[in-house]
Amino acid sequence: MLNPRGISNKKPLGEASLKTRITQLLGIQHPIIQGGMHFVGFAELAAAVSNAGGLGIITGLTQRTPEKLALEIARCRGMTDKPFGVNITFLPAVTAPDYPGFVETIINSGIKIVETAGNNPQKYLPALKSAGIKVIHKCTSVRHALKAESIGCDAVSVDGFECGGHPGEDDVPNMILLPRAAEALKIPFVASGGMADGRSLVAALALGADGMNMGTRFMATQEAPIHLHVKEAIVAASELDTRLIMRPLRNTERVLANAAVDRLLSKERELGSKLNFADIAAEVGGVYPRIMQEGDMNAGAWSCGMVVGLIHDIPTCKELIDRIMAEAEELIRHRLEAMLAAA
Repeated sequence: MLNPRGISNKKPLGEASLKTRITQLLGIQHPIIQGGMHFVGFAELAAAVSNAGGLGIITGLTQRTPEKLALEIARCRGMTDKPFGVNITFLPAVTAPDYPGFVETIINSGIKIVETAGNNPQKYLPALKSAGIKVIHKCTSVRHALKAESIGCDAVSVDGFECGGHPGEDDVPNMILLPRAAEALKIPFVASGGMADGRSLVAALALGADGMNMGTRFMATQEAPIHLHVKEAIVAASELDTRLIMRPLRNTERVLANAAVDRLLSKERELGSKLNFADIAAEVGGVYPRIMQEGDMNAGAWSCGMVVGLIHDIPTCKELIDRIMAEAEELIRHRLEAMLAAA
């Protein structure tokens, strides 16, 4: 509500923040989560996001072994006393990672929030839940979100077609997917894909979500421990500069356009239904260290969302989150409330 001078009588969001089911579930100040990202979600970024009032997440499989993950968790604890989580992605593989070891490390390290992705995490839920761990599962469809709810996940991250990485095969954007999730789910959920600023947050809340998950936006921050070339490429890109790869394999991934992606798409066109993973392995297999750490921007394909069109700078995580919350305050208390008053 505004007083006669047009000034809000309410406390600034910087003090009061937004209380949602997700902030209450996770014990965080702001309903903003940094999703797990391969060779991006290290302790530096997770701690910076958590210190700024969001939820930072360490990417478990990037650490290669449970022992290295334990060290990374300890390193993050030395940088923040705020809640942070660990991502563990369950992937189909001939030789699977040591998932039991990673889960045991997460439990023994005292982590209380886990983001799961990929295959159904049901096998590991009893151990995680018995340790008092809140589990957020990433889903690209309402049916998968309902399955996550039914097996006992505490929350889900609903990933729309706009998202970087794997958007699933249904091609449903968040303008439809989020309200559908709100209609169907009882547990809290956050919006992922296309999230970058206060407008994203307010829109996600209006569509029924309890917060938002940002990946690509957090890559373009000062604390993201990746090469400057990657950050500059994100800032320079427009919303037209992502591509969908591996569609013929039904393993669709949204990536930023580059020479390697052009080569990969050319192979897909040439081989058609005869395409198999071995044909494109050079463009997608083991390329992340060269890209994220060495800055070789044409080494291979790397996950990136359409939200690059809304990213124009490289702030600190605190500057970014403070700005998001200030923008959300302006939208909710002034622009939208003024429209309601005018009506």
